[in-house]
Amino acid sequence: ASGRGEAAMERAAQGKEAEALQLLAEADRKVRGSQSFFAGLFGGSSRAEEACELYARAANMFKMAKNWSGAGNAFCQAARLHLQLQSKHDAASSFVDAGNAFKKADPQEAINCLLRAIEIYTDMGRFTIAAKHHISIAEIYESELVDIEKAIAHYEQAADYYKGEESNSSANKCLLKVAAYAAQLEQYQKAIEIYEQVGTNTMDNPLLKYSAKEYFFKAALCHFIVDELNAKLALEKYEEMFPAFTDSRECKLLKKLLEAHEEQNCEAYTEAVKEFDSISRLDQWLTTMLLRIKKSIQGEGDGDLK
Repeated sequence: ASGRGEAAMERAAQGKEAEALQLLAEADRKVRGSQSFFAGLFGGSSRAEEACELYARAANMFKMAKNWSGAGNAFCQAARLHLQLQSKHDAASSFVDAGNAFKKADPQEAINCLLRAIEIYTDMGRFTIAAKHHISIAEIYESELVDIEKAIAHYEQAADYYKGEESNSSANKCLLKVAAYAAQLEQYQKAIEIYEQVGTNTMDNPLLKYSAKEYFFKAALCHFIVDELNAKLALEKYEEMFPAFTDSRECKLLKKLLEAHEEQNCEAYTEAVKEFDSISRLDQWLTTMLLRIKKSIQGEGDGDLK
């Protein structure tokens, strides 16, 4: 029975694909018609508008047939035509639709389409929506193309646009992504600056105060990897700026780790981490950073934290 069901779905998909191709052919005819000399005299633009609609319908048929590249290409044709007709907003949304379709088949092409959309939106002064699409591009670089440097660049651009529009919490979300990746790539100074900046921005906000201690904790860990003395000074500075930090488990852990490091006591270091982990689980990022610090204790090989 399941075989029959699959065959029926296959047939339905083929039907949608055939329908999409018909719509495309019809759209192409309209475009050619709209470009003729007579069309110029007798409403060529209305034919072009009809063609845009046909391309979009074809794209949706391709989507139903799960032909993502076909859908992406049809949306791109609609977008180009919208541009010729000076419909910038429609062109940008068609490029976004194209990008979303290509995500499933050709990540690089998805990025190209989203960049075209961003170009139009920034030109129109729509920076918040441009920022949102920079995040989509960053996510494709993160998960599909695994190019972290490029993901960082797009998160930074998004943060920049959000800041310009006074959307500070959206900007901070992007910056925290940048900081986490920068630290992974051993760009500690960059990570520290972001964690300190976001920590300072959030510590006076009653709703976000709880998160501030996490950002100062992460900044201190980045300092610690570079230099123990720097970490000590940073910790003193954070406690002074943000007294609530002193009583946090994060601050207490840092003090224990600094002490263990000073005494080159690997067991004490591991014990402190274990105790912290038993109450709040360490995520991948914290584990990586704590291991990097542990390796700087003399005689420590590649060991783990447990």
